Amino acid sequence: MTFVEDYKIKDVGLADQGELLIEWAEAHMPVLGQIRRRFEEERPLEGVRLGACLHATKETAVLVRTLEAGGARVVLCGSNPLSTQDEVVAALARAGTPVYAWRGQTTEEYYWCVNRVIDHKPMITMDDGADLVSTIHSKRTEALEGVKGGSEETTTGVIRLRAMEADGALRYPIIAVNDTYTKYLFDNRYGTGQSTIDGILRATSVLLAGKTFVVCGYGWCARGIAIRARGMGSNVVVTEVNPLRALEAVMDGFRVMPLKEAAPLGDIFVTSTGDVNVIDREHMELMKSGAILANAGHFNVEINLKALEEMSTGKRRMRPNLEEYRLKDGRRIYLLAEGRLVNLAAAEGHPSEVMDMSFANQALVAEWLWKGDKLEPRVHEVPEEIDATVARLKLRGMGIEIDELTDEQRRYLSSWKEGTT
Repeated sequence: MTFVEDYKIKDVGLADQGELLIEWAEAHMPVLGQIRRRFEEERPLEGVRLGACLHATKETAVLVRTLEAGGARVVLCGSNPLSTQDEVVAALARAGTPVYAWRGQTTEEYYWCVNRVIDHKPMITMDDGADLVSTIHSKRTEALEGVKGGSEETTTGVIRLRAMEADGALRYPIIAVNDTYTKYLFDNRYGTGQSTIDGILRATSVLLAGKTFVVCGYGWCARGIAIRARGMGSNVVVTEVNPLRALEAVMDGFRVMPLKEAAPLGDIFVTSTGDVNVIDREHMELMKSGAILANAGHFNVEINLKALEEMSTGKRRMRPNLEEYRLKDGRRIYLLAEGRLVNLAAAEGHPSEVMDMSFANQALVAEWLWKGDKLEPRVHEVPEEIDATVARLKLRGMGIEIDELTDEQRRYLSSWKEGTT
Protein backbone atom coordinates (compact mmCIF):
# COMPACT_ATOMS: atom_id res chain seq x y z
CA MET A 1 0.00 0.00 0.00
CA THR A 2 1.03 3.60 -0.57
CA PHE A 3 0.51 5.77 2.50
CA VAL A 4 1.02 9.50 2.70
CA GLU A 5 -0.80 12.14 4.70
CA ASP A 6 -3.48 12.87 2.11
CA TYR A 7 -4.46 9.43 0.82
CA LYS A 8 -4.14 5.69 1.17
CA ILE A 9 -4.62 3.67 -2.00
CA LYS A 10 -3.11 0.64 -3.68
CA ASP A 11 -0.84 2.26 -6.29
CA VAL A 12 -0.70 5.88 -7.43
CA GLY A 13 1.13 4.64 -10.52
CA LEU A 14 -2.25 3.55 -11.91
CA ALA A 15 -3.35 7.18 -12.24
CA ASP A 16 -2.89 7.50 -16.02
CA GLN A 17 -5.18 4.55 -16.64
CA GLY A 18 -7.64 5.98 -14.13
CA GLU A 19 -7.78 9.30 -15.97
CA LEU A 20 -8.78 7.49 -19.14
CA LEU A 21 -11.60 5.71 -17.29
CA ILE A 22 -12.82 9.00 -15.82
CA GLU A 23 -12.67 10.66 -19.23
CA TRP A 24 -14.80 7.85 -20.67
CA ALA A 25 -17.38 8.26 -17.91
CA GLU A 26 -17.46 12.06 -18.33
CA ALA A 27 -18.29 11.62 -22.01
CA HIS A 28 -21.45 9.73 -21.00
CA MET A 29 -22.52 11.99 -18.12
CA PRO A 30 -23.82 15.18 -19.76
CA VAL A 31 -26.02 16.25 -16.82
CA LEU A 32 -23.11 16.42 -14.41
CA GLY A 33 -21.16 18.19 -17.13
CA GLN A 34 -23.78 20.95 -17.29
CA ILE A 35 -23.83 21.24 -13.50
CA ARG A 36 -20.05 21.34 -13.33
CA ARG A 37 -19.84 24.24 -15.75
CA ARG A 38 -22.28 26.23 -13.60
CA PHE A 39 -20.47 25.25 -10.42
CA GLU A 40 -17.17 26.48 -11.86
CA GLU A 41 -18.71 29.92 -12.40
CA GLU A 42 -20.78 30.23 -9.22
CA ARG A 43 -18.69 28.24 -6.67
CA PRO A 44 -21.75 27.46 -4.48
CA LEU A 45 -19.82 25.06 -2.21
CA GLU A 46 -16.84 27.31 -1.52
CA GLY A 47 -15.14 26.28 1.71
CA VAL A 48 -17.36 23.22 2.37
CA ARG A 49 -15.71 20.07 3.70
CA LEU A 50 -17.68 17.20 2.19
CA GLY A 51 -17.13 13.67 3.46
CA ALA A 52 -18.20 10.97 0.99
CA CYS A 53 -18.51 7.21 1.49
CA LEU A 54 -19.41 6.01 -2.01
CA HIS A 55 -18.46 3.23 -4.39
CA ALA A 56 -15.12 4.53 -5.65
CA THR A 57 -15.77 4.15 -9.37
CA LYS A 58 -15.12 6.24 -12.45
CA GLU A 59 -18.63 7.74 -12.19
CA THR A 60 -18.02 8.72 -8.58
CA ALA A 61 -14.83 10.46 -9.70
CA VAL A 62 -16.90 12.61 -12.07
CA LEU A 63 -19.15 13.57 -9.15
CA VAL A 64 -16.16 14.34 -6.94
CA ARG A 65 -14.67 16.65 -9.54
CA THR A 66 -18.03 18.35 -10.05
CA LEU A 67 -18.25 19.07 -6.32
CA GLU A 68 -14.65 20.26 -6.28
CA ALA A 69 -15.42 22.58 -9.20
CA GLY A 70 -18.10 24.11 -6.95
CA GLY A 71 -15.51 24.87 -4.27
CA ALA A 72 -15.92 21.84 -1.98
CA ARG A 73 -13.05 20.01 -0.34
CA VAL A 74 -14.12 16.41 -0.97
CA VAL A 75 -12.72 13.55 1.10
CA LEU A 76 -13.62 10.08 -0.20
CA CYS A 77 -13.64 6.52 1.05
CA GLY A 78 -15.16 3.47 -0.64
CA SER A 79 -18.54 2.15 0.52
CA ASN A 80 -17.75 -1.52 -0.18
CA PRO A 81 -14.52 -3.51 0.27
CA LEU A 82 -14.71 -4.94 -3.27
CA SER A 83 -16.15 -2.09 -5.36
CA THR A 84 -13.18 0.29 -5.56
CA GLN A 85 -11.56 0.81 -8.95
CA ASP A 86 -7.90 1.21 -7.99
CA GLU A 87 -7.02 3.08 -11.18
CA VAL A 88 -9.71 5.68 -10.51
CA VAL A 89 -8.74 6.42 -6.91
CA ALA A 90 -5.12 6.71 -8.05
CA ALA A 91 -6.13 9.45 -10.48
CA LEU A 92 -8.09 11.27 -7.78
CA ALA A 93 -5.25 11.01 -5.29
CA ARG A 94 -2.67 12.28 -7.76
CA ALA A 95 -4.87 15.28 -8.50
CA GLY A 96 -5.07 16.18 -4.80
CA THR A 97 -8.30 14.59 -3.56
CA PRO A 98 -7.88 12.96 -0.13
CA VAL A 99 -9.05 9.41 -0.81
CA TYR A 100 -8.86 6.27 1.29
CA ALA A 101 -9.89 3.25 -0.73
CA TRP A 102 -8.53 0.13 -2.36
CA ARG A 103 -10.07 -3.05 -3.67
CA GLY A 104 -9.97 -6.06 -1.36
CA GLN A 105 -10.10 -4.38 2.04
CA THR A 106 -10.66 -6.25 5.27
CA THR A 107 -13.53 -5.07 7.47
CA GLU A 108 -11.01 -3.40 9.76
CA GLU A 109 -9.35 -1.58 6.88
CA TYR A 110 -12.74 -0.51 5.55
CA TYR A 111 -13.72 1.19 8.79
CA TRP A 112 -10.23 2.68 9.15
CA CYS A 113 -10.92 4.49 5.87
CA VAL A 114 -14.36 5.63 7.07
CA ASN A 115 -12.74 7.08 10.17
CA ARG A 116 -10.11 8.87 8.12
CA VAL A 117 -12.92 10.70 6.30
CA ILE A 118 -14.43 11.68 9.64
CA ASP A 119 -11.02 12.98 10.77
CA HIS A 120 -11.42 15.71 8.13
CA LYS A 121 -14.47 17.05 10.05
CA PRO A 122 -17.07 17.02 7.26
CA MET A 123 -19.74 19.71 7.10
CA ILE A 124 -21.84 17.64 4.67
CA THR A 125 -21.86 13.85 4.42
CA MET A 126 -22.64 11.86 1.29
CA ASP A 127 -23.30 8.18 1.94
CA ASP A 128 -24.08 4.94 0.10
CA GLY A 129 -25.32 2.47 2.69
CA ALA A 130 -25.14 4.79 5.74
CA ASP A 131 -21.89 3.43 7.18
CA LEU A 132 -20.41 6.93 7.39
CA VAL A 133 -23.48 8.36 9.13
CA SER A 134 -23.85 5.44 11.53
CA THR A 135 -20.16 5.59 12.48
CA ILE A 136 -20.41 9.31 13.22
CA HIS A 137 -23.50 8.72 15.35
CA SER A 138 -22.16 5.69 17.24
CA LYS A 139 -18.37 6.00 17.56
CA ARG A 140 -17.38 9.49 16.44
CA THR A 141 -20.04 11.66 18.05
CA GLU A 142 -17.60 14.54 18.44
CA ALA A 143 -17.95 15.10 14.68
CA LEU A 144 -21.73 15.67 14.88
CA GLU A 145 -21.49 19.31 15.85
CA GLY A 146 -19.96 20.44 12.59
CA VAL A 147 -22.31 18.57 10.21
CA LYS A 148 -25.12 20.60 8.64
CA GLY A 149 -26.69 17.67 6.79
CA GLY A 150 -26.14 14.72 4.52
CA SER A 151 -27.52 12.67 1.65
CA GLU A 152 -28.04 8.96 1.09
CA GLU A 153 -27.66 7.19 -2.23
CA THR A 154 -29.18 3.74 -1.84
CA THR A 155 -32.27 1.90 -0.62
CA THR A 156 -30.45 -0.01 2.12
CA GLY A 157 -29.02 3.20 3.51
CA VAL A 158 -32.39 4.96 3.54
CA ILE A 159 -33.89 1.98 5.40
CA ARG A 160 -31.14 2.23 8.06
CA LEU A 161 -31.55 5.99 8.37
CA ARG A 162 -35.32 5.80 8.74
CA ALA A 163 -34.73 3.24 11.52
CA MET A 164 -32.35 5.71 13.18
CA GLU A 165 -35.00 8.42 12.87
CA ALA A 166 -37.65 6.14 14.38
CA ASP A 167 -35.34 5.36 17.29
CA GLY A 168 -34.70 9.06 17.89
CA ALA A 169 -31.01 8.51 17.14
CA LEU A 170 -30.61 10.67 14.03
CA ARG A 171 -28.90 13.92 14.97
CA TYR A 172 -28.75 15.76 11.65
CA PRO A 173 -30.94 15.88 8.52
CA ILE A 174 -30.47 13.41 5.69
CA ILE A 175 -31.83 13.86 2.19
CA ALA A 176 -33.00 10.58 0.61
CA VAL A 177 -31.51 10.94 -2.87
CA ASN A 178 -32.40 7.28 -3.48
CA ASP A 179 -36.10 8.14 -3.42
CA THR A 180 -36.09 10.60 -6.33
CA TYR A 181 -37.81 9.54 -9.54
CA THR A 182 -34.64 10.23 -11.51
CA LYS A 183 -32.81 7.83 -9.21
CA TYR A 184 -34.99 4.82 -8.49
CA LEU A 185 -36.86 4.74 -11.81
CA PHE A 186 -33.60 4.68 -13.77
CA ASP A 187 -30.55 3.89 -11.63
CA ASN A 188 -32.30 1.18 -9.62
CA ARG A 189 -34.28 -0.38 -12.46
CA TYR A 190 -32.12 0.02 -15.56
CA GLY A 191 -28.74 0.40 -13.85
CA THR A 192 -29.04 -2.49 -11.41
CA GLY A 193 -30.76 -4.66 -13.99
CA GLN A 194 -27.99 -4.33 -16.56
CA SER A 195 -25.01 -4.27 -14.20
CA THR A 196 -26.17 -7.29 -12.19
CA ILE A 197 -26.48 -9.40 -15.33
CA ASP A 198 -23.08 -8.06 -16.39
CA GLY A 199 -21.54 -9.15 -13.08
CA ILE A 200 -23.06 -12.63 -13.26
CA LEU A 201 -21.84 -13.15 -16.81
CA ARG A 202 -18.32 -11.91 -16.07
CA ALA A 203 -18.06 -14.15 -13.01
CA THR A 204 -19.53 -17.29 -14.61
CA SER A 205 -19.71 -17.00 -18.40
CA VAL A 206 -22.81 -19.21 -18.30
CA LEU A 207 -25.66 -19.13 -20.79
CA LEU A 208 -28.72 -17.44 -19.29
CA ALA A 209 -31.14 -18.58 -21.98
CA GLY A 210 -33.18 -21.51 -20.73
CA LYS A 211 -32.02 -21.21 -17.14
CA THR A 212 -34.47 -20.83 -14.26
CA PHE A 213 -33.48 -17.49 -12.76
CA VAL A 214 -34.86 -16.75 -9.27
CA VAL A 215 -35.05 -13.09 -8.21
CA CYS A 216 -35.59 -12.57 -4.49
CA GLY A 217 -37.59 -9.36 -4.10
CA TYR A 218 -39.47 -7.15 -6.51
CA GLY A 219 -38.52 -3.63 -5.56
CA TRP A 220 -37.14 -1.29 -8.21
CA CYS A 221 -33.72 -2.96 -8.29
CA ALA A 222 -35.08 -6.50 -8.34
CA ARG A 223 -37.64 -5.80 -11.05
CA GLY A 224 -34.85 -4.42 -13.22
CA ILE A 225 -32.91 -7.66 -12.74
CA ALA A 226 -35.99 -9.74 -13.52
CA ILE A 227 -36.71 -7.80 -16.72
CA ARG A 228 -33.13 -8.11 -17.97
CA ALA A 229 -32.91 -11.81 -17.10
CA ARG A 230 -36.11 -12.46 -19.04
CA GLY A 231 -34.65 -10.49 -21.94
CA MET A 232 -31.67 -12.87 -21.95
CA GLY A 233 -34.03 -15.85 -22.32
CA SER A 234 -34.22 -17.00 -18.71
CA ASN A 235 -37.35 -18.43 -17.12
CA VAL A 236 -37.75 -15.94 -14.27
CA VAL A 237 -39.29 -16.73 -10.89
CA VAL A 238 -39.91 -13.94 -8.37
CA THR A 239 -40.16 -14.42 -4.61
CA GLU A 240 -41.62 -11.70 -2.38
CA VAL A 241 -43.02 -10.97 1.09
CA ASN A 242 -44.92 -7.84 0.04
CA PRO A 243 -48.34 -8.74 -1.45
CA LEU A 244 -48.52 -5.60 -3.61
CA ARG A 245 -45.12 -6.22 -5.17
CA ALA A 246 -45.90 -9.90 -5.61
CA LEU A 247 -49.12 -8.99 -7.40
CA GLU A 248 -47.23 -6.56 -9.62
CA ALA A 249 -44.74 -9.30 -10.52
CA VAL A 250 -47.62 -11.58 -11.48
CA MET A 251 -49.17 -8.84 -13.63
CA ASP A 252 -45.77 -8.30 -15.26
CA GLY A 253 -45.82 -11.92 -16.38
CA PHE A 254 -43.47 -13.57 -13.89
CA ARG A 255 -44.04 -16.73 -11.91
CA VAL A 256 -44.35 -15.92 -8.20
CA MET A 257 -43.94 -18.46 -5.41
CA PRO A 258 -42.33 -18.89 -1.97
CA LEU A 259 -38.58 -19.29 -2.01
CA LYS A 260 -38.82 -22.81 -0.57
CA GLU A 261 -40.77 -23.82 -3.69
CA ALA A 262 -38.36 -22.00 -6.00
CA ALA A 263 -35.22 -23.42 -4.34
CA PRO A 264 -35.30 -26.85 -6.05
CA LEU A 265 -36.11 -25.24 -9.43
CA GLY A 266 -33.54 -22.48 -9.69
CA ASP A 267 -30.28 -22.52 -11.59
CA ILE A 268 -29.34 -18.94 -10.63
CA PHE A 269 -30.51 -17.04 -7.53
CA VAL A 270 -30.11 -13.28 -7.02
CA THR A 271 -31.08 -11.40 -3.87
CA SER A 272 -32.01 -7.73 -3.98
CA THR A 273 -34.07 -6.91 -0.90
CA GLY A 274 -32.00 -5.01 1.66
CA ASP A 275 -32.79 -7.66 4.29
CA VAL A 276 -30.83 -10.36 6.09
CA ASN A 277 -30.68 -14.14 5.39
CA VAL A 278 -33.10 -14.00 2.49
CA ILE A 279 -31.46 -17.15 1.14
CA ASP A 280 -31.14 -19.25 4.28
CA ARG A 281 -30.03 -22.75 5.21
CA GLU A 282 -33.50 -24.21 4.56
CA HIS A 283 -33.37 -22.95 0.98
CA MET A 284 -29.80 -24.06 0.25
CA GLU A 285 -30.63 -27.55 1.53
CA LEU A 286 -33.21 -27.84 -1.28
CA MET A 287 -31.10 -26.47 -4.16
CA LYS A 288 -29.85 -28.60 -7.02
CA SER A 289 -26.15 -29.25 -7.42
CA GLY A 290 -24.61 -26.48 -9.50
CA ALA A 291 -26.89 -23.70 -8.27
CA ILE A 292 -25.35 -20.23 -8.52
CA LEU A 293 -25.94 -17.65 -5.76
CA ALA A 294 -25.45 -13.90 -6.19
CA ASN A 295 -26.40 -10.79 -4.25
CA ALA A 296 -27.31 -7.37 -5.63
CA GLY A 297 -28.23 -5.82 -2.27
CA HIS A 298 -25.86 -3.35 -0.63
CA PHE A 299 -24.56 -5.50 2.22
CA ASN A 300 -23.30 -9.09 2.11
CA VAL A 301 -26.02 -10.30 4.51
CA GLU A 302 -28.77 -11.41 2.14
CA ILE A 303 -27.26 -14.89 1.65
CA ASN A 304 -26.60 -16.75 4.89
CA LEU A 305 -22.87 -17.23 4.35
CA LYS A 306 -22.31 -18.72 7.79
CA ALA A 307 -24.84 -21.47 7.08
CA LEU A 308 -23.26 -22.13 3.68
CA GLU A 309 -19.85 -22.53 5.34
CA GLU A 310 -21.30 -24.89 7.95
CA MET A 311 -22.98 -27.00 5.26
CA SER A 312 -19.72 -27.36 3.33
CA THR A 313 -16.74 -29.67 3.57
CA GLY A 314 -14.55 -27.26 1.64
CA LYS A 315 -14.43 -24.61 -1.04
CA ARG A 316 -12.22 -23.59 -3.91
CA ARG A 317 -11.97 -20.59 -6.21
CA MET A 318 -12.87 -21.67 -9.74
CA ARG A 319 -12.23 -18.28 -11.37
CA PRO A 320 -12.26 -14.64 -10.21
CA ASN A 321 -15.38 -13.91 -8.13
CA LEU A 322 -16.60 -17.52 -8.31
CA GLU A 323 -16.22 -19.91 -5.38
CA GLU A 324 -17.38 -23.52 -5.34
CA TYR A 325 -18.72 -24.86 -2.04
CA ARG A 326 -18.68 -28.66 -1.72
CA LEU A 327 -21.56 -29.70 0.51
CA LYS A 328 -21.54 -32.66 2.86
CA ASP A 329 -24.12 -34.51 0.72
CA GLY A 330 -21.98 -34.17 -2.42
CA ARG A 331 -23.81 -31.22 -4.01
CA ARG A 332 -21.91 -28.14 -5.16
CA ILE A 333 -23.16 -24.58 -4.78
CA TYR A 334 -21.42 -21.64 -6.39
CA LEU A 335 -21.18 -18.22 -4.71
CA LEU A 336 -20.37 -15.06 -6.66
CA ALA A 337 -18.26 -12.16 -5.34
CA GLU A 338 -18.22 -13.45 -1.75
CA GLY A 339 -21.90 -12.57 -1.48
CA ARG A 340 -21.16 -8.88 -1.95
CA LEU A 341 -22.67 -6.58 -4.57
CA VAL A 342 -22.16 -8.68 -7.67
CA ASN A 343 -22.59 -5.77 -10.08
CA LEU A 344 -19.71 -3.83 -8.50
CA ALA A 345 -17.52 -6.64 -7.20
CA ALA A 346 -17.60 -8.72 -10.40
CA ALA A 347 -18.28 -5.92 -12.90
CA GLU A 348 -18.04 -2.11 -13.07
CA GLY A 349 -21.36 -1.11 -11.54
CA HIS A 350 -24.06 0.87 -13.26
CA PRO A 351 -23.58 2.41 -16.69
CA SER A 352 -22.39 6.01 -16.60
CA GLU A 353 -25.58 7.22 -18.28
CA VAL A 354 -27.78 6.32 -15.30
CA MET A 355 -25.26 7.35 -12.65
CA ASP A 356 -25.31 10.71 -14.40
CA MET A 357 -28.79 11.34 -13.02
CA SER A 358 -28.18 9.88 -9.56
CA PHE A 359 -25.03 11.89 -9.03
CA ALA A 360 -26.59 15.03 -10.51
CA ASN A 361 -29.12 14.74 -7.70
CA GLN A 362 -26.28 14.37 -5.21
CA ALA A 363 -24.53 17.49 -6.48
CA LEU A 364 -27.67 19.63 -6.49
CA VAL A 365 -28.75 18.35 -3.07
CA ALA A 366 -25.34 19.26 -1.63
CA GLU A 367 -25.77 22.79 -3.00
CA TRP A 368 -29.35 23.04 -1.68
CA LEU A 369 -28.36 21.72 1.75
CA TRP A 370 -25.48 24.14 2.14
CA LYS A 371 -27.29 27.25 0.92
CA GLY A 372 -30.63 26.49 2.61
CA ASP A 373 -31.98 26.91 6.10
CA LYS A 374 -31.27 24.42 8.87
CA LEU A 375 -33.53 21.35 8.63
CA GLU A 376 -34.93 19.08 11.30
CA PRO A 377 -32.83 15.98 12.08
CA ARG A 378 -34.88 13.46 10.11
CA VAL A 379 -34.94 11.84 6.66
CA HIS A 380 -36.20 14.36 4.08
CA GLU A 381 -37.32 13.95 0.49
CA VAL A 382 -35.45 15.68 -2.31
CA PRO A 383 -37.29 18.84 -3.42
CA GLU A 384 -39.38 18.10 -6.51
CA GLU A 385 -37.73 20.94 -8.42
CA ILE A 386 -34.32 19.28 -8.13
CA ASP A 387 -35.74 16.02 -9.48
CA ALA A 388 -37.43 17.87 -12.36
CA THR A 389 -34.26 19.85 -13.09
CA VAL A 390 -32.23 16.65 -13.40
CA ALA A 391 -34.81 15.19 -15.80
CA ARG A 392 -34.79 18.36 -17.92
CA LEU A 393 -30.99 18.42 -18.05
CA LYS A 394 -30.91 14.73 -18.99
CA LEU A 395 -33.34 15.28 -21.86
CA ARG A 396 -31.32 18.27 -23.01
CA GLY A 397 -28.14 16.20 -22.90
CA MET A 398 -29.86 13.57 -25.06
CA GLY A 399 -31.00 16.20 -27.56
CA ILE A 400 -34.69 15.64 -26.75
CA GLU A 401 -37.29 18.40 -26.47
CA ILE A 402 -40.76 18.10 -24.93
CA ASP A 403 -43.96 20.16 -24.93
CA GLU A 404 -44.89 22.79 -22.34
CA LEU A 405 -48.32 23.55 -20.91
CA THR A 406 -50.11 26.54 -22.36
CA ASP A 407 -51.49 29.21 -20.03
CA GLU A 408 -54.98 27.87 -20.72
CA GLN A 409 -53.91 24.36 -19.73
CA ARG A 410 -52.31 25.59 -16.51
CA ARG A 411 -55.48 27.45 -15.57
CA TYR A 412 -57.60 24.37 -16.30
CA LEU A 413 -55.43 22.11 -14.13
CA SER A 414 -55.58 24.56 -11.24
CA SER A 415 -59.36 24.99 -11.37
CA TRP A 416 -62.11 22.70 -10.06
CA LYS A 417 -65.03 24.52 -11.71
CA GLU A 418 -64.76 23.17 -15.23
CA GLY A 419 -65.98 19.64 -15.95
CA THR A 420 -68.19 17.94 -18.53
CA THR A 421 -69.55 20.40 -21.13
